[in-house]
Amino acid sequence: MEKVKALIIGTRALIFNPEHASRVFTSGFYGKPFGTKKPKPDEKIESPLELSLLEALYLCELGVLEPYIGGKPSSCGELRNYAESIIHNFRDLYIVYRDLRSRGYIVRSGLKFGSDFAIYERGPGLEHAPYLVTVMRLSDSIDPIQLVGAGRVSHSVRKRLILALVDPQSQQVRYIMFKWVKM
Repeated sequence: MEKVKALIIGTRALIFNPEHASRVFTSGFYGKPFGTKKPKPDEKIESPLELSLLEALYLCELGVLEPYIGGKPSSCGELRNYAESIIHNFRDLYIVYRDLRSRGYIVRSGLKFGSDFAIYERGPGLEHAPYLVTVMRLSDSIDPIQLVGAGRVSHSVRKRLILALVDPQSQQVRYIMFKWVKM
């Protein structure tokens, strides 16, 4: 199968070929089609697809995507270096992204909920995301007020809060899920 070409611009990867865009989107809810607010899972995509650099690197490592940086074909390693140079904690985010995807979860941005990721078991349009994930290093400390704030947001939108703790040396991830109870 021919690799999908993606043009890397800023913090996004763009797939302009509608056939390739549709194939990538429907293979696992990757990216967001231009001009479609919430595409249906089985909807044929007829427009370009916008991917995050996390999605692009993951698809590159799977052998699906060929990145073009500065108009030139690039390797997955070059894409990783590019992303790490412009996104503050890309390495840690990617370790968690890759781990969650490899476990079969659909991983989307959690920005509108104040977290790093919103996680789906079946996919957007099929369910609401049941989990919010915040990525931290295993050695980081967390302010209890931040934890309570994140918990209140996740509870108010009916999602479980998960801290993903990354060990950068071993690239292992430990997950802590919070359950909020009334006292």
